[in-house]
Amino acid sequence: MSEDLVLTEIDAATGIATLTINRPKVLNALDVPTARAFLQAVRKVTATKGVRCIVLSGSDRAFMAGGDVAAFGTEPDRAAEVVHDLLDALHPALTALRESPAPVIAKVQGVAAGAGFSLVLGADLVIAEAGARFVVAYDRIGTSPDCGGTWALPRKVGRAKAMELLLLGETLSAEEARAAGIVNTVVPAEELNAEALALAKRIASGPTQAQGAVRALVDGALDRPFAAHLEAERASFIRMTGTRDFREGVSAFLEKRQPQFRGE
Repeated sequence: MSEDLVLTEIDAATGIATLTINRPKVLNALDVPTARAFLQAVRKVTATKGVRCIVLSGSDRAFMAGGDVAAFGTEPDRAAEVVHDLLDALHPALTALRESPAPVIAKVQGVAAGAGFSLVLGADLVIAEAGARFVVAYDRIGTSPDCGGTWALPRKVGRAKAMELLLLGETLSAEEARAAGIVNTVVPAEELNAEALALAKRIASGPTQAQGAVRALVDGALDRPFAAHLEAERASFIRMTGTRDFREGVSAFLEKRQPQFRGE
């Protein structure tokens, strides 16, 4: 069933939602049913009140090996149609994740390739096991990236490094990806789940509306002139003064205690 292709867990107590691509026999490669299930799952968690952090993961040995290339090979004349169907589901899913105030964490084990690599690049924070591998992979099948890879990669690593990765297609180890600015934290494989949960809890306990505002400001920073960006920052700050978390943060500061944010 489609709901088995993407496992969805929402912990109301912590505000953490976890989406797990669940096609382990093909290293969680995306086919059209899985892409549609992912869209349904994203819509569910982004519409759920109280979700304050979203964790993306893959089941078993891999994060995601990209698109299911076998679907192109069996019917090559329908490749364009398959791509349209995949992206008709993935584009609104990725946009909804981008527009959600809840920060997104990618938890990576095994390989993140192709669309899986793009999904990692779109996350706000990335935690990976020491043995994880990252590769663009599109060059190996003679096409260009999708799922926002060419939007996010130069923002994270700069144009020169982005072009190197996109044109040469070299595989990065977890440590190489961390050094390049793609991965935030590398941990031993046996510690990945616990460390990812700890990170998600820390994010979910923060001021979610302000975190969402930070995401939007950073995303727009490269596309606005400096003066326009100053005004965007002003407008964002003023909006935040109307939140419950802003009032709590100010009170906690004055009272010299830790704030208790609610994401409101």
